[in-house]
Amino acid sequence: MTLVQMLPRPAHADAHANLANRTVGDVMEAAGPQVCDDMTAEVALAVMAGARADHLLVCDEDGLCTGLITHAQLTTVRDSAAYTDRTRLRDVLGDRGPFTSPTTTMAEANHAMRYRRLTALPVVDERGGALGVLALSR
Repeated sequence: MTLVQMLPRPAHADAHANLANRTVGDVMEAAGPQVCDDMTAEVALAVMAGARADHLLVCDEDGLCTGLITHAQLTTVRDSAAYTDRTRLRDVLGDRGPFTSPTTTMAEANHAMRYRRLTALPVVDERGGALGVLALSR
């Protein structure tokens, strides 16, 4: 997998600057759909389908990002024996995170995502508000 390039490449000679010199803020995607952590898994799947998104950013009642949920995660939850129509996103996510900062280098983010086998990572500000998503291409 390689990291998604969301901004146009510069025309100058150093357009292929290595990952160590670029930051997450340089290549992150817009935040996309955000939902509250008290939403049910079934409703979240419907929101995902309506938005044609592979993931949703999940926020708490204060608007702070608590994590990211993928279509694959929600499908696994829905198909499990423990699933009920009252299963909330906060129950699926568990602990907060992981997150990254827009000032994190791409080399660090790439390493962390590969180590944790993540396909997407929320980018948050110092307060915990969602700024965007760093996603790996397929």
